[in-house]
Amino acid sequence: MAEVLYPMIEPHDEGMLDVGDGNHVYWAVCGNPAGKPALIVHGGPGSGCTPGLRRYFDPDRYRIVLLDQRGCGRSTPHASDPATDMSHNTTEHLLSDMERLREHLGIERWLLFGGSWGSTLILAYAERHPHRVSEIVISGVTTTRHSEIDWLYRGVGCFFPEEWERFRDGVPESDRDGDLLAAYARLLEDPDPDVRARAANDWCAWEDTVISLEPNGKPNAYSDRPPADLLALVRICAHYFSHYAWLEDGILLREADRLADIPGVLIHGRLDLSGPLDTAWELARAWPRAELVVVENSGHTGSDTMRERMREALDRFART
Repeated sequence: MAEVLYPMIEPHDEGMLDVGDGNHVYWAVCGNPAGKPALIVHGGPGSGCTPGLRRYFDPDRYRIVLLDQRGCGRSTPHASDPATDMSHNTTEHLLSDMERLREHLGIERWLLFGGSWGSTLILAYAERHPHRVSEIVISGVTTTRHSEIDWLYRGVGCFFPEEWERFRDGVPESDRDGDLLAAYARLLEDPDPDVRARAANDWCAWEDTVISLEPNGKPNAYSDRPPADLLALVRICAHYFSHYAWLEDGILLREADRLADIPGVLIHGRLDLSGPLDTAWELARAWPRAELVVVENSGHTGSDTMRERMREALDRFART
């Protein structure tokens, strides 16, 4: 992480929260126990919380809460285990888990911070529980509309036709003209570990391709994960995106008026091929109290400038 961020800190409290259905989600709290509460909502879905996310917050002013969503990170059971039942891992379950954690920690209202898939989950939570949200800071704005998912896993292939063809050919021939994501989801449920591993690697190779043109991108950003974490990430992604996150198409934009009393900052890279700027633009127009910050030198994986803008937004909200 760039030096524009705060030094690394360690949790002073952590635990495993029983959220039902045999699931326990890992949580941790860092920073000032009496500070402004803030929840980090990680992306993926299925990436888990990374320590660097804590560095955006002033540890003297924030009570920073981290949560590994179901099936990933330190939460159990882990989605890399083929015996893990994915029917208990949906957007509705994650929203319930967030509320259960808020109640468990005795927090009345909290700031929500995250990006990519995390922004979808943040918006869904805030529109469901606006009185529980003080402010929102999100980057890489997505709402998981059908058009956004179809762009990421098919449309953007116009820039990478050879690589997209390899992604398509990762599923059985009979599925190649149909729902690719559902086909990948089925492969990730295959009892053969080699089939699951090959599907996960093919998926991540495509994700790496999509961000490969970004000026600050890291090679193999998706593929360079421990095997269990990679398998969990892809299994959860395929599960969620093949169902468009179980969200009515476009509902997060249509119901953005529910955010009317919540200040927000939307930070988006102009060079983001995986999640083009138009979604952030539409959300900013539908949410009057949101400020849209377009970062010229950034794609989906960010830049020093984007990280600085995210930290600045959190510094500003720390004073309110």
